[in-house]
Amino acid sequence: MKTERYEIRDERFRRSIKLAEPVEQIWSDGQWTEGPVYSPAFRSLIWSDIPNDRRLRWDELTGAVGDLRSGLGCYTNGSTLDRQGRIVACEHGTRTVTRIEHDGTVTTLASRYQGKRFNSPNDVVVKSDGSIWFTDPAYGIESDYEGFQAEPEQDGEHVYRIDPASGEITRVTHDFACPNGLAFSLDEKTLYIADSGGTRYASGEHHIRKFAVGDDGKLSGGEVFAECEEGVFDGFRLDNQGRIWTSAANGVHCIHPDGTLIGKIFVPEIVSNVCFGGPKGNRLFITASKSVYTVRLCTTGAKTF
Repeated sequence: MKTERYEIRDERFRRSIKLAEPVEQIWSDGQWTEGPVYSPAFRSLIWSDIPNDRRLRWDELTGAVGDLRSGLGCYTNGSTLDRQGRIVACEHGTRTVTRIEHDGTVTTLASRYQGKRFNSPNDVVVKSDGSIWFTDPAYGIESDYEGFQAEPEQDGEHVYRIDPASGEITRVTHDFACPNGLAFSLDEKTLYIADSGGTRYASGEHHIRKFAVGDDGKLSGGEVFAECEEGVFDGFRLDNQGRIWTSAANGVHCIHPDGTLIGKIFVPEIVSNVCFGGPKGNRLFITASKSVYTVRLCTTGAKTF
């Protein structure tokens, strides 16, 4: 079944949406929006407009949008909350992973691997043990559009883990063309990672891979979990049933844990990323090209803190 707003391929998707529920545009004044993260404490959505080097905040109670942290050369991309409610973010401009402390100061968590600068950290997720996992493609150093043009120092585009106790950084993958969004399964035994190489390389990667996560933090497996039908997968998040809600060229695609594409939410711009929020956790926030959208669902986001 297909409507103006939704495509239902499986009854499991129908139970997660309301066909009459609109996809609402809440802001549209950007160049390329990314990195949405919802703060329950402040009832606010925070996101980035990367080319304009600004981070913005939307107040859920008033609908007002204001500048949060801009013009600092950060060119922030993917963001998430850690277990203490602090924002952990990937910065193209500084080529680092940072954390905004409760007092507003900024701590650099990762800037180099084996003495060499990262490419441009892209997206990040925090595991329940406090470890921080992030992807490092080269989008931010390819030109001055989303960062600062520079020659790569790493030997490729990889995924890394920051140890919660020592701060030691470990490279956990070695065979991605362009690692992008990532998220853990509900039991944290699986790590899903998007490869968006199709945007830059002739190899054409446009899929999500799945890895088994060992107790020692090492990954194994890596088989393709799902292929993108429209464009490439970018950022994504899981709901409380373990389904993946992922960005695509024509909207948000919902993928069951068995790998089946069960439905789509159509958005009139290319979607970059999503996150869950709202008081009940059932509002899906969507960054897409120049705009930010939201839609209320019949499911809630997976608990991450």
